[in-house]
Amino acid sequence: MALSTAFTKMFGVRHPIALAPMGGSAGGALAAAVSRGGGLGFLGAGGGDREWLAREVPIVAGAELPWGVGFLTWGVDIGAVEAALEHGPEAVMLSFGDPSPFVERVRAAGAKLIIQVTDLEEARQAVDLGADVIVAQGSESGGHGARHGRSTLPFVPVVVDLVAPVPVLAAGGIADGRGVAAALVLGAAGALVGTRFQATAEALVDPSIAKAIVEGSGEDTERNRALDIARGSDWPSRYTARTLGHPYLDQWRGREAELAANPQVQQAYWADVERGEIPPLPVWASEAIDLITDLPPAADLVAALAAQAEEALGRAGRR
Repeated sequence: MALSTAFTKMFGVRHPIALAPMGGSAGGALAAAVSRGGGLGFLGAGGGDREWLAREVPIVAGAELPWGVGFLTWGVDIGAVEAALEHGPEAVMLSFGDPSPFVERVRAAGAKLIIQVTDLEEARQAVDLGADVIVAQGSESGGHGARHGRSTLPFVPVVVDLVAPVPVLAAGGIADGRGVAAALVLGAAGALVGTRFQATAEALVDPSIAKAIVEGSGEDTERNRALDIARGSDWPSRYTARTLGHPYLDQWRGREAELAANPQVQQAYWADVERGEIPPLPVWASEAIDLITDLPPAADLVAALAAQAEEALGRAGRR
């Protein structure tokens, strides 16, 4: 069974699987490996750090395979987007904020416009802006998402119906091929996979983070703003982050206003990082981390996800 969809046809890839552009950890080697495996690799350019882009973009561009780059719309400037576009990505993904200031530059460069949405208002805006692909992110996802988001299972088909015929990628809590198959059954043209690819050989993560993901449980994750506030991050309040447990989260859970008013906590946080008492970053992790038990090469993982998805769909078809 060939999993051919509007997404695979649009980008000329074998499998309906895309790497989530996880800020910092989805570097050039990981994005290139996903593309080599037959998916679509995305750089996680975040706020568009120029030094990071200068180092990582040539790695994935040099693979001479389809690739893309993702930005945090609330935190990036047009210059960073233009710098990435000079290297010819097939797609630019814009997430978390108003994408409209960047749309024309992306189109002028000939790249496909992908917009990630967390609610129906954002989905309608994405259609109005002419998105080529829309990512529907459910609240099970690791890292940042809507404070009042909806679960992937009910959210994806609503978005699929709303934005048709624009192809949709499902995101949030997809960590194996069964999740990819489920996304296709829901009407999506593919799956955007994040946390599963953080636990791969090529991911730019501290070994302690990869170890925590492999050993963690979905029950250990929760959405919060406390860690953004404690580390001085400027993330908009409408987006919380799903993380594994953390000492500062235990200390400040439910006391966000008090935390924000106490600058000494931020100083203490970074002092604890320097002493090695807490990890350099929170461990962004989806509810699906129970399914993550190893650290394979990313290209092999793409093939394994696709094969498992085909098997799951085949079983469903025989019932």
